[in-house]
Amino acid sequence: MCGISGYVGTASAKNFLSQMVSSQHHRGPDASGIYEDPGFAALGHNRLSIIDLSAEANQPLTDASGRYVIVYNGEVYNYKEIRDSLKGHYNFRTQSDTEVVLAAYIHFGPDCLNRFNGMFAFAIWDTHTKSLFAARDRFGVKPFYYTQTKDGFYFSSEIKALKEVADTELNPSVFANYFAFGSYGMPDETFYSGIHQLPGGHSLECNALDIKLYCWYNFEERVSQIPSNLSLAQVKQHYSELLRDSISLRFRADVPVGINISGGIDSSLLLSLVNLRDDAPQIKAYTFYTGDSRYDELPWVEAMIQHTKTPLTKLVFTAEEVPEFAKIISRFQEEPFGGIPTLAYAKIFEQAQKDGVKVLLDGQGMDEAWAGYDYYHTSSQQTIQGQSAGTSPFKPQCLQPSFLALATKPKYPEPFDNALQNKQYRDLFYTKIPRALRFNDRISMAFSTELREPFLDYRLVEFAFAQPEQYKLQNGQTKFVLREILGDLVTNKVINAPKRALQTPQREWMGGELKTTMEQAINHLKASSYSHWFDFKEIQREWDSYQNGKQESSFHLWQWMNFSFLANEKNKSNYGF
Repeated sequence: MCGISGYVGTASAKNFLSQMVSSQHHRGPDASGIYEDPGFAALGHNRLSIIDLSAEANQPLTDASGRYVIVYNGEVYNYKEIRDSLKGHYNFRTQSDTEVVLAAYIHFGPDCLNRFNGMFAFAIWDTHTKSLFAARDRFGVKPFYYTQTKDGFYFSSEIKALKEVADTELNPSVFANYFAFGSYGMPDETFYSGIHQLPGGHSLECNALDIKLYCWYNFEERVSQIPSNLSLAQVKQHYSELLRDSISLRFRADVPVGINISGGIDSSLLLSLVNLRDDAPQIKAYTFYTGDSRYDELPWVEAMIQHTKTPLTKLVFTAEEVPEFAKIISRFQEEPFGGIPTLAYAKIFEQAQKDGVKVLLDGQGMDEAWAGYDYYHTSSQQTIQGQSAGTSPFKPQCLQPSFLALATKPKYPEPFDNALQNKQYRDLFYTKIPRALRFNDRISMAFSTELREPFLDYRLVEFAFAQPEQYKLQNGQTKFVLREILGDLVTNKVINAPKRALQTPQREWMGGELKTTMEQAINHLKASSYSHWFDFKEIQREWDSYQNGKQESSFHLWQWMNFSFLANEKNKSNYGF
């Protein structure tokens, strides 16, 4: 996991690229480098050393001929198998997966992408054709941002690097959709005008004349090729085999690997399978809790740990930590993020960094693949878990009419012939997974730690997605097949643990311990240059109503608090940045 940056254009790029690299130091503190093809392009890299720790694997990395140069962020977990297939076609000089990605591109061209199993965003400069090829993994685990100015084309792993070279303003339309509908933008959008994302599963070609985008991953076609008439025994066997292989691949590293766990089915299954490894006694596990039994999953985590005997680090997160930690994480996120659970989760990476654990695995992706959210099995079009029927977490009446007029309710493709799979598809590519991956990338990299998601192995997602509804929901139990698999490994107490939509007492804290912080946030909004977006009489009415007990949701309060940090970013002295 690293940071990449670059430029295609005619200007001399080394000075401003140095600023871009410096802004992403946290993504790769182990080494940094810059390559320049004067008058054409420049590439920058920040390295977090995970595979082949030698200096020979530092980037930008050039092939033996000197024609191709790569900057790469992520991991291609099956790099050893690809490397073996390229023997006789390429003379490897390192043991890194970076060089395998470069060699595969040289040999296979853009088709190399279909051979990669992993998370990645990379760019390869061809010094002969003076063109750039860039690509992002299937689900967009690793980020790739870009912008065009009169000087040329710029790209980076984080928006802050692009701020070093381009004037940026908040995008009012994207923010209007966020406040009115909870949308975090479409796959190519960001919360900044003129700054775009390369969508997951897409590649890009750039030269001095133009930019072309290509969709290289066709999820719908892949799913259509998977049988959906298998017996339960066949589904369990095949999926279990894929699970074991996915986890095994994601333990490939030359540094310590740990795992994040909660009390849910997903991380319990992850922990159970990790426990089958020979090195299981040395693998550290991390979890957070708040001390509030209504939300904490610690009892189920401890039940699992009692079964596996895994070394566990328990991190308590308190309301008192929220104000300062929220400011720090907001700086790294740069765009709105999910709430106090994200802050609590970030503490895990902070501790892992102190412990020297540079890689962590977690259970992201199971709910979307196996339809685990409550709203999947109702007529609701909700995208936020845990909402009462007939209630909304959004407060569009708190927006000024001129600002609200910019909002357009997002419409998502429905490529499948049933409502369930269309909701799953929406969450995989447009809502749940894209925003969770962005939140998680920023908090892991803030603490120079790599996060790996074995359940987002494309083989697992495609196979689970293709299965009929009775394997996803049966007898009122969600994720039926997963419970069946887990039942062969652990006790009923873990299998039947309830799914908790809320992981922290955010609702209670907002109206209690964080009351002063919330009122300060509203005042910061009033003083910001974006105050004309809001109707503060309505905001005050909602805030008063919340304090008087109307607490079905606290998401609107978090939106205002989170945005207050972004809106006042230029006055950084207020926040101790």
